[in-house]
Amino acid sequence: MSGEGVTAAVATEITERPGRIVAAFLLLTLVFAGGLANVSTAAGTEQFTSGIPAEEALSDIQRDFGPSFADDTGSTQLVQRDRNVLSKPAMLRMLEAQYRLQETDGLRVVGVSSPAATVARTIDPNATTTEAQIRALERSTPTEIDQAVRENADNPAFTGGVSDDFNAESASASATIGVVTHEIPGAGGGGAAAGQSGSSPLTDIQLRSQRVVDTVGGDITVFGSGIISAEFSSVITDSLLIVTPAAVLLIIGFLIVAYRDLIDLLLGSFTLLLAVVWTFGFLGLAGIPFSQMMISVPPLLLAVGIDFGIHAVNRYREDRAEGYGVEDAMNLAVRQLLVAFFIVTGTTVIGFLANLTSDLAPIREFGLVAAAGILFTFLLFGVFLPAAKVLIDQRRDVIPIPTFSQAPLGAEGTGLASVLRVGVSVGDRAPRVFLALVLVLTAVSGGYAAGISTSFSQEDFLPPEETPDYLEELPEPFAPSDYTAVATLNFLEEKFTASQGGSVTVYVEGDMEDPTRLEEIHRMGKDPPSTFVSEDGRAESRSIVTVIRQRAASDPEFRRLVNRNDRNANGVPDDNLGEIYDYLLSSSSREQALQYLAEDRRSTRVVYSTEADADQSAVTADGRAVADRYRDTSGVAVATGGTVVFAAVSDLIFVSAVQSLAVALSLTVVFLVVIYGVIEGLPSLGLVNTLPIIASVALVAATMRLAGIAFNAFTATILSLTIGLGIDYSVHVVHRFIDERGDHDLFTALERTVRGTGGALLGSMLTTTTGIGVLVFSVLSILGQFGTLTALSILYSFLTSMLVLPSALVVWDSLKGHDPDRPVEAKPGLSMPFFGGGDRPEPTSAD
Repeated sequence: MSGEGVTAAVATEITERPGRIVAAFLLLTLVFAGGLANVSTAAGTEQFTSGIPAEEALSDIQRDFGPSFADDTGSTQLVQRDRNVLSKPAMLRMLEAQYRLQETDGLRVVGVSSPAATVARTIDPNATTTEAQIRALERSTPTEIDQAVRENADNPAFTGGVSDDFNAESASASATIGVVTHEIPGAGGGGAAAGQSGSSPLTDIQLRSQRVVDTVGGDITVFGSGIISAEFSSVITDSLLIVTPAAVLLIIGFLIVAYRDLIDLLLGSFTLLLAVVWTFGFLGLAGIPFSQMMISVPPLLLAVGIDFGIHAVNRYREDRAEGYGVEDAMNLAVRQLLVAFFIVTGTTVIGFLANLTSDLAPIREFGLVAAAGILFTFLLFGVFLPAAKVLIDQRRDVIPIPTFSQAPLGAEGTGLASVLRVGVSVGDRAPRVFLALVLVLTAVSGGYAAGISTSFSQEDFLPPEETPDYLEELPEPFAPSDYTAVATLNFLEEKFTASQGGSVTVYVEGDMEDPTRLEEIHRMGKDPPSTFVSEDGRAESRSIVTVIRQRAASDPEFRRLVNRNDRNANGVPDDNLGEIYDYLLSSSSREQALQYLAEDRRSTRVVYSTEADADQSAVTADGRAVADRYRDTSGVAVATGGTVVFAAVSDLIFVSAVQSLAVALSLTVVFLVVIYGVIEGLPSLGLVNTLPIIASVALVAATMRLAGIAFNAFTATILSLTIGLGIDYSVHVVHRFIDERGDHDLFTALERTVRGTGGALLGSMLTTTTGIGVLVFSVLSILGQFGTLTALSILYSFLTSMLVLPSALVVWDSLKGHDPDRPVEAKPGLSMPFFGGGDRPEPTSAD
């Protein structure tokens, strides 16, 4: 490269051969557009839980145990509500619903169960089919039915399906659950995991089942992993349909004010569109799925793209206003702005790539895609837009589109200029006192933010129970779908704490015929922790020991076998366990035993019931403590289950947030120190540049705690994102200041900086905070939180750059020993020839 430097060469290429550059970028757009067709989707919780040890143990359980965990079945719940679901008409409706589902082709029903069926079989033991059970109830009197209900008051098969308000004396309850089992080859554990991933073989079955059940009448809701899966997926589409048009309208409105010229508006908007196409084309070409987190990528691209676009056009207009021609003005603008754009891009990419340190795959993918998008935005707005602008302005006289205004934002003498110079006034009067106050505020905010909570739940990825009224009023196709999953989940949690309550599963691997194995498992439940349901000093649990005891209680021959091999007479056999298992697996208890004992006898599971109101983290800690009681050296015990897996993800989210912040901040400081050392020969400017960003991060974190917003799957990235986006504002201010300081005294340089760059930053801030802020209208609540926090991070970054940086630059200038009343002569260094510095030419044309 010649001594003129990289940026000078790029600027020359842009101004002398703009047509060639525009054509090359449009060809690249066609390449990336080809990747759009390959973009797949992923939604729900499974994308976050994959690979976590607790989840791997849970997957092992789903693979190894029981008919309810078989690989070829899936289940649907029929949730019935009524004044009394145990009345004759209500139970007949439940059985009729199950019968119609059995008779409908394509639903693959292989079994049904419900409290109504249990009552019918009590009345007529020969009623083994749903049709026969319906006849049995139809022939029965209400009194006979009430008596049958009372007879089952202690039957777990019955009480497990009725709500907690079940009253045996009055034979009444307000809700009941019926279960329909479907044959689904390859469902993988009933489709539960698939439902959490946003793709379930049960989705079509359960949506069709709801239509069938609706023909029965009454209040019966079809629920299951397929319904949840459908809502995981549709919430992405609904959110994009609402957010995208709103963002486009608001952004265009602000861009009209910022550009005040139709051609510039169309050019800036078209370049933004290219940035989105390139990024999502990259998504398809790289085989990365579009997840719920990716919804936030377009607004982020808009944030940086709008900033770059406004700066490029505004700086070009400033030079045009000073009398430079089209080519010279763009050459000057590009040579100056490419440096700032490069620094912004470098630090923003660092901020996003810091998420690669996360143990959660969706956060890593988000960081990678966002970083790629920022690189594309840099190329498009740093090279393509200037080239297209030159191409257009060279022919503006023959383009039949009127020009409204080419004046730069924040021009001298305007009211906006007076507002923007507030930070300069503070820096003139008491810069050190002001900086001291800022440091105190930052420290206090950071300390307060240490109390931010962390959360992760299935409900985070689903629409809220009640859709806001303003969204309900939207016309088609923007009106959101009808969502029921969260309402049903909340109803089940409220009404069925006994059967739907929490649990922890301890997965034990090892030779289950080892004589000490069952005693170790039995010992784990002694003196249970406070979050476990307990009775008589033992945890309430279900395991192979439970099956053995239940069989022994009803089978004298098996009881004698157990007693012969029970050394301490506690009902837990110690010897000849292989013979014990052989008896169980050859009896009618086989299916029940296989729910807790793997057929190869190399693993078992113990399910502990937990208190309904127990904290997720406390349950997880207690589950792990109980698993640690397992002392057999030839095996291992792992606590797992939905609660434990989600708590593990929650812990990783917090670690991810802190870790990515530390990485982003440290790498950003190093990058800025090095780059300012290379470009300007002033590495200390890198430290000055980070001061407003640290303040912004502290303020964002404090706002999170103040607003009660936890670190979750979306907001875990917000602190590193604040660094990535916020550095944009401070870099532009610092870079412009150094440029102006070479020609002017200290405060003139500051005033020109805040008027020129500050005006563009204000336009960018208003546009991007509004464009990203519309995420608050998303159907997905946590996406709205993410949008709010991102908008605030940009607002804080703008304010700290405009208010804090002037004082910091005054103090820095003083510490460097510069005379505030004289320009600072540029010192020769490695940077200026490389990056294309040089003397500013005199205006040659005002065309």
